[in-house]
Amino acid sequence: MKTANADTNEVLIDCQSLWKVFGDKSAAAMKSINARGLGKKQVLKEYNCVVGVANASLQVRRGEIFCIMGLSGSGKSTLIRLLNKLITPSSGKVLVKGRDIAALSPVELRQMRAMNIGMVFQSVALLPHRTVLENAAFGLEVQGISKLERNKTAKAALETVGLADWVDRYPNELSGGMQQRVGLARALASDPEIILMDEPFSALDPLIRRQLQDEFRQLTKSLGKSAVFITHDLDEAIRIGDRIAIMKDGAIIQTGTAEEIILNPADDYVAEFVAGISRLHLIKAHSVMHSVTEFQRSEPNSDISSLVRTTPDADIDELITLTMQSDRDAIAVVDNDQVVGVVTPRGLLMGVKGTSNNDRAAA
Repeated sequence: MKTANADTNEVLIDCQSLWKVFGDKSAAAMKSINARGLGKKQVLKEYNCVVGVANASLQVRRGEIFCIMGLSGSGKSTLIRLLNKLITPSSGKVLVKGRDIAALSPVELRQMRAMNIGMVFQSVALLPHRTVLENAAFGLEVQGISKLERNKTAKAALETVGLADWVDRYPNELSGGMQQRVGLARALASDPEIILMDEPFSALDPLIRRQLQDEFRQLTKSLGKSAVFITHDLDEAIRIGDRIAIMKDGAIIQTGTAEEIILNPADDYVAEFVAGISRLHLIKAHSVMHSVTEFQRSEPNSDISSLVRTTPDADIDELITLTMQSDRDAIAVVDNDQVVGVVTPRGLLMGVKGTSNNDRAAA
């Protein structure tokens, strides 16, 4: 399996104003949505149709783990199925590597799914009468790959997920976490550039779940894959994702890094979502530091050169430790050998609360 050093700004998935409306009158409902701006409740009332996804736009870059989260019924599972056309959108476009998947022939779509996109569901659906190796090789078998070649590739994938010693076992001999690893190996065997994950760990015990979360992130990054990961758990999204999209009623309410969302929630709904999340490992020095000028104005006699130093990406937990170990009440933030800011105890407290320096300045 390849470990790519590619352009991380390359967009592999580009969703443009996606809509999915379910129901017998979905076409008429979609026309009224465009013409009259009907909302989800109005569509249900007037057309007896359900809006699954509403005007969703997002981009997934190469090497990025993009988490889509929301409560049950928010539209996240519908959205991920639009990405490889398991469901056809009512309106909008999905571009995969620049190709509009709606314009692909059935053969071209199957090829894209086989070669570019792997998918792992919550229910991994292993074939009980087949061994672990045969299950991992199943996708390659469907593609017509020879038995010798597909078994070699599947063994390598199983080794990657830590199941090299289990190739001859059957699914009923595996734990839930191990079965999910087989599902991931099956997806990886085709060496896809994109992996779609629909709540794959939600049924597992908390300890195994956290272990698989860490393993999945490390594995995805080491192989240079892009991933779209669906979850209803914000802690899981934060643990895994480079960026997070929060959905409600079929619409994407906010997209950003965990730090961006926590510091600047788009609305009360998002603010309520993130209210109980610890900021210790999410908020970084660059968000809570004062400018050098601002610090010198408030502390004119302070010698910045004598302060303990750290980087802009140091988190609150690390900043607290440095403060406790130092005899000074400030920490210099250094980037490229230049002091770019200063973190004070007040800044630390505001960071723990979830307020950025910009918010303090505005206040």
